[in-house]
Amino acid sequence: IYKDYNKYIIINFKGVIMSKLITKIQNRLKENKIKKTIILPEAEDERVLKAALRVLEDNIINVILVGDNEKILEDLNNKNINEKDLDIQKYIEDGNLKIYDVEKEETLYNKLSTYLYDLRKHKGLTLGEAEKLAKDEVYFGILMLKKGLADGLVSGAIHSTKDTLKPTLQIIGVDKNKNNIVSSFFIMEMPEDRDNTKNILKYDEYIFSDGGLVENPTEDQLVDIAKASRNSYENIIGETSYTAMLSYSTMGSASSALVEKVQNATRKLKEENIPNVDGELQLDAAIIEDIAKSKANGSTVAGKANTLIFPDLNAGNIGYKLVQRFANANAYGPLCQGLNIPVNDLSRGSTVDDIYGVIYITAVQSN
Repeated sequence: IYKDYNKYIIINFKGVIMSKLITKIQNRLKENKIKKTIILPEAEDERVLKAALRVLEDNIINVILVGDNEKILEDLNNKNINEKDLDIQKYIEDGNLKIYDVEKEETLYNKLSTYLYDLRKHKGLTLGEAEKLAKDEVYFGILMLKKGLADGLVSGAIHSTKDTLKPTLQIIGVDKNKNNIVSSFFIMEMPEDRDNTKNILKYDEYIFSDGGLVENPTEDQLVDIAKASRNSYENIIGETSYTAMLSYSTMGSASSALVEKVQNATRKLKEENIPNVDGELQLDAAIIEDIAKSKANGSTVAGKANTLIFPDLNAGNIGYKLVQRFANANAYGPLCQGLNIPVNDLSRGSTVDDIYGVIYITAVQSN
């Protein structure tokens, strides 16, 4: 155990700093008979390449890089990036690493651009426009993902959220069997050395949703966000989700249109027999047992919530940043949920550790 900036973090036998969450995810992915493959379409970025090399060294996930083949190989063999002098050619020969150069993959490019045209021509997209879009690394990678050549994609280190999510929504689309919208969530990983003498934070990880995408959800959208978030918690964290529909009111202690929206969303979730969901709950009633007993006695969620659904983007975004900064929590996100195939958007300020972690989260989302 190594203490750094007041947080305990794990160092594995290779000397690489690991979060407890990512170690947990790695152990689950090792159980898969077939390794997951994640596309990284921003291979010109040094941080992305460093994260990719760390993933390849773990030998748990396969990686596809999109970009100039010669430049990528040159960079991967650069001592400043490949600090451990890993054998890049062996990863390629073993099938752990593939590099797709849009300019040289003529057959695949033609198939993908034609597919994009067929997919979007009813929206007015011309073949020429499709061919131009397919030359973009992000579009190319997302089209590869749609055609089943990988299990997930991570972008955003150098592209805007719009550049990543626009082609994702156009090509991958929403999983209509489960959701009507795409929403986002943050995984908040609590520091190991937190003072929990008052038993406030029961869990190592929480999900906060939505903190990055849906600005002012309707009650039906809150229902979708809650269902997607509880699935995200159970799929990624691997434990039972207790989902709290948050408000400034607890069980009718206040009355307004804002409270009614959360109340109605909670009622609809219960009508669908979604387990372990309750509201409306104030934050303290959602996570602190003693307060839950006085404010929401008898609730199956109050006092033990780990999946927190915020009523709008203002509250969600402010909430995650408060916890990140005041509690020194590690925040992964915003991560996407509700898509047919997992795609995640990085912050352009992402570190190598951030990208490395999101690659693993994306892989486990595809389970």
